[in-house]
Amino acid sequence: MDIGLLIAGEDRPAEDEARFERLDPYTGAVATRPAAASVADARAAVEAAAAAFPAWSQTGPGERRALLLKAADIMASKVEEFTRLVVEETGGTPPWAGFNVMLASNMLREAAAMTTQIGGEIIPSDKPGTLAMAMRKPAGVCLGIAPWNAPVILGTRAIAMPLACGNTVILKASEMSPGTHRLIGDVLVEAGLPKGAVNVVTNAPADAAKVVETLIAHPAVRRVNFTGSTAVGRIIAELAGRHLKQALLELGGKAPLVVLDDADIDAAVNAAAFGAFMHQGQICMSTERLIVMDAVADEFVGKLAKKASGLPAGDPRGKVVLGSLINMAAAEKMEALIADATEKGAALVAGGKREGSVVTATLLDRVTPDMRIYSEESFGPVKPIIRVADEEEAIRVANDTEYGLSAAVFSSDIRRAMRVAERIESGICHINGPTVGDEAQMPFGGVKGSGYGRFGGKAAIAEFTDLRWITIEDPAQHYPF
Repeated sequence: MDIGLLIAGEDRPAEDEARFERLDPYTGAVATRPAAASVADARAAVEAAAAAFPAWSQTGPGERRALLLKAADIMASKVEEFTRLVVEETGGTPPWAGFNVMLASNMLREAAAMTTQIGGEIIPSDKPGTLAMAMRKPAGVCLGIAPWNAPVILGTRAIAMPLACGNTVILKASEMSPGTHRLIGDVLVEAGLPKGAVNVVTNAPADAAKVVETLIAHPAVRRVNFTGSTAVGRIIAELAGRHLKQALLELGGKAPLVVLDDADIDAAVNAAAFGAFMHQGQICMSTERLIVMDAVADEFVGKLAKKASGLPAGDPRGKVVLGSLINMAAAEKMEALIADATEKGAALVAGGKREGSVVTATLLDRVTPDMRIYSEESFGPVKPIIRVADEEEAIRVANDTEYGLSAAVFSSDIRRAMRVAERIESGICHINGPTVGDEAQMPFGGVKGSGYGRFGGKAAIAEFTDLRWITIEDPAQHYPF
């Protein structure tokens, strides 16, 4: 399947008609053949967005809302097409792809609802006869850089609220899911957004750095949002800072799920299994550390190990819970993490098997800080269980990480759980629920090495607009000279 660039509403080849191949991580077959954008192509995308900005920024909220609602319906109608691309490009399962389309459609609807919420305020002025106002205005061209792991959700999230706020956008597609990200652009064009309001750039992996730097450096780009690893996020932040561009970063995670000694163990087991192994653990919010108090650890580990051992893994097109990891290197990393932990004394209580790019649901008990899996984000289905003596140690371990995106606490005493949750350093925390959860209207983002800024609902308005101070003053006012 050949895929072109989406620039100024048109399907275009890359300069010199260059292409690259995205392979199916499970079968090794060619999934898509996208255009490999050059630096010149990247500049053309920005110029198209800049040309479209004046008219789109002046489009009324009602019209913007109607177009985004129409796009949401079109996206929902293309679930089969999105599913095929997600399975073939990323190795995800059809249920995961369907969930992506559902939530992404809701993100478009939530963005549509926000078009009339971009308000301001009257601020009392000390100057007699002066009316002072704070008004939010569209920032300009917004660059969204989206990852492959939840491609429809995160690709849509990168551009939905910027569009709702009156900005024009460029979606820099992931090299791992280029076809999926291009289809998001097609949905918005089909809905009737004007030419240039939405542009999609695909590039070969080897060209990623220069394409991204070109896009960020362009004077017309006024906002950057990036979802991905903390290592790459630091590079994006440095580039944006160099050019004085405001950035929103949602980066890596090492989400703790804390099980206190008064927890409902069955409930905690169900949430842990979902949070740890949904989409093979390749979610930024995936449960990455199971922190369990000694008093209930044996029961929790026994029940979770039994559940994990029963989760089928294999061809994502089959009836499995765990499909393929994104590539063979990711699967090999899982083996290395298991080997390191077991050599240092961890007990392998579930899983531990790999077949090609598929790794079974794996649990390592009695993990200690000297093991890689304790601090390193696995981004796969290999999870550590860390036993702790008491509540204080649980909190200390939960915060013993560079990351701070999502967390969860299980306890039958809600006041106790709230006390613990308040002391965990994370942008998101769920009590008696899994670490994995997202809703379009919620403020989504992290602290520490998990980034800064917030996607979602009203919180995102501040990220994609400029706040201006406007006054209407008495022309006959007195001046000191």
